[in-house]
Amino acid sequence: MSDAVMPTYARIDLAFERGEGPYLYTAENRRYLDFAGGIAVNSLGHSHPRLVAALEEQGRKLWHTSNLYRISGGEKLAERLVEHSFADKVFFTNSGTEALEGAIKLARKYHSHHGQPQKYRIITCDSAFHGRTMTALSAAGNAKHLEGFGPQTPGFDHVAFGNLNELRAAITEETAAILVEPIQGEGGIRAASMDFLKGLRTVCDEFGLLLILDEVQCGNGRTGKFFAHEWAGITPDVLATAKGIGGGFPLGAFMATDKAAAGMKPGTHGSTYGGNPLAMAIGNAVLDVLLEEGFLDGVLEISDYAREQFDGLVARYPDIFEEVRGSGLMLGLKCKVLNSDVIAAMRAGGLLSVGAADNVIRLLPPLTIERAHVDEAIAILEDVSQKLAQAA
Repeated sequence: MSDAVMPTYARIDLAFERGEGPYLYTAENRRYLDFAGGIAVNSLGHSHPRLVAALEEQGRKLWHTSNLYRISGGEKLAERLVEHSFADKVFFTNSGTEALEGAIKLARKYHSHHGQPQKYRIITCDSAFHGRTMTALSAAGNAKHLEGFGPQTPGFDHVAFGNLNELRAAITEETAAILVEPIQGEGGIRAASMDFLKGLRTVCDEFGLLLILDEVQCGNGRTGKFFAHEWAGITPDVLATAKGIGGGFPLGAFMATDKAAAGMKPGTHGSTYGGNPLAMAIGNAVLDVLLEEGFLDGVLEISDYAREQFDGLVARYPDIFEEVRGSGLMLGLKCKVLNSDVIAAMRAGGLLSVGAADNVIRLLPPLTIERAHVDEAIAILEDVSQKLAQAA
């Protein structure tokens, strides 16, 4: 590894030269089946022709002007997101953590706008992950990520994920909002129950709080619906998203109802790069694919097949795996052996994945995978499991 790069990542000694669909290739042309997906970012796989065409076309015309001027591609993308979601307003960012920062600011501004500036605290859940800025780290409250970066940003109260009684008890006169991931990604692919999500909406309505959902990882078709909360039949007041919305290009957004966004006037928030013409062109190209008739139905079909195959793998190797978690193509294998050992063996066999808390392996393939790709992944995992079982 180059000494010039700050050593904040425990990087794997592996470099890729190109990608095509669900595969990555090294300079030596070693092929890997990518079920890490840049951590749920490459929603349409690598070098998708629609995205490449959008990048090339826009790249020849205009990259950046700043938000001093209208950006027609951003207006188009915002209108499409509004049309296909609960939201009335969209603000574009470069990343998920920026989207969460904006959502948190919006929630505080909402109450201040209505004459209640004392309402600034936000209830969040244990094992959450909302990004790496100080505010996002403090929102999640993970001691491992916060070590050495104290003091924390004030304003967050943490409760157990899925526990409505504990959440209700945490509400005070200073509470402004509740922030939850419908499916915790970094926390171990832990999906909130439909009753919990519905209960969140009920609690927010009862106490006059804003419901903020973090769909950075689980949104944009990952679960077979455009956004994961749709499965519960609820709508948030604010939603933060990123990752898959750009298909590999840095792009995020926070979205809100008109009511929730009432305090967001000129000058209250900004971003130099957010919503730049290049990002907007690619974001629109991603939506062109995601919103095609039958595309999300295809995600559901392949995810059902994948879940069936992974459930079968767990049943065949109960000493290696405990269960399959998640929804759609956001799946997790909870291991009984060290997940890092399984991930290393998978990589040696040509299958890429990424770990998560609670000894889980995340499986985040492109939404465009086919049964043959699932079968290929299962074959590699079968071989890995047999070797691990023999070595035990």
